[in-house]
Amino acid sequence: MENLEFYTLVAALVIYLIASLLYSAQLIVPAVGNKIDSKFISKLAAVFTASGLILNSSTLLIRYIHSGYPPLGNMYEFLLFFVWGIVLMYLIVETKYNVSYVGVLALPLVAGLMVWVIFMDKTLRPLMPALRSNWLYFHVFTAVISYGAFAVSFVIGILYLIKEGSIGLKKQRGFLFELPKLEILEDLTYRLILVGMPFLTLVIITGAIWAEIAWSSYWSWDPKETWSLITWFIYAGYLHTRLMKNWRGKKSIILVVLGFAAVMFTFAGVNLLLPGLHSYA
Repeated sequence: MENLEFYTLVAALVIYLIASLLYSAQLIVPAVGNKIDSKFISKLAAVFTASGLILNSSTLLIRYIHSGYPPLGNMYEFLLFFVWGIVLMYLIVETKYNVSYVGVLALPLVAGLMVWVIFMDKTLRPLMPALRSNWLYFHVFTAVISYGAFAVSFVIGILYLIKEGSIGLKKQRGFLFELPKLEILEDLTYRLILVGMPFLTLVIITGAIWAEIAWSSYWSWDPKETWSLITWFIYAGYLHTRLMKNWRGKKSIILVVLGFAAVMFTFAGVNLLLPGLHSYA
């Protein structure tokens, strides 16, 4: 069973890498004037991405069968689930808005996280007492959805900064030419954060309820709790300045980038640098 889990994990990584190459290739083809091939490559890239998601899901299922509990109990399992959430959110966005160009950066991000997953400790251990709760499922699922939305918004934000930085060029070619208008990129970023924020709010609320049950305290200022709150305030600041102060453009997108940096620090940096009650996750 352990070997099967590893094989599906590696297979998912390979498929995601192929999808990354295909998404990059779709931007090269239009530069030589072949639009039909570009559309075909784009569809093929989406098929590989969906196949990677199936393999990713299979790995999670195998882990569940092998361990006897949902694969949500440690950093390896959550990161694997995190990748699943990013890919799912990306495919939803690509399907709904026809924005395959986002895959040029989204899939390399996914593949990079999968490489990290492969080299993590996969040892099966009994769930800690604090994790033996139904609140675990609500808490982690809402985190995966919110983090997935924020990851895709981050990618689109980076594309915005690339496009914005190229405005001074006399002529935009290849990748730069294929990117849509800045207003479209900014609007997509905003829509994704509108999805992620309610779920991040639920992450904090369910975490507080769970903490009261497990540790008899709704809030302990544990490093992960604190950084989750910091992350919430960054995205809340983005929404506030956009809606109330009419912030647009680069300064607004920078908040999006900072928000995702806070997401990654909350997930990985806290565990590695600031151990606390959530050190197991």
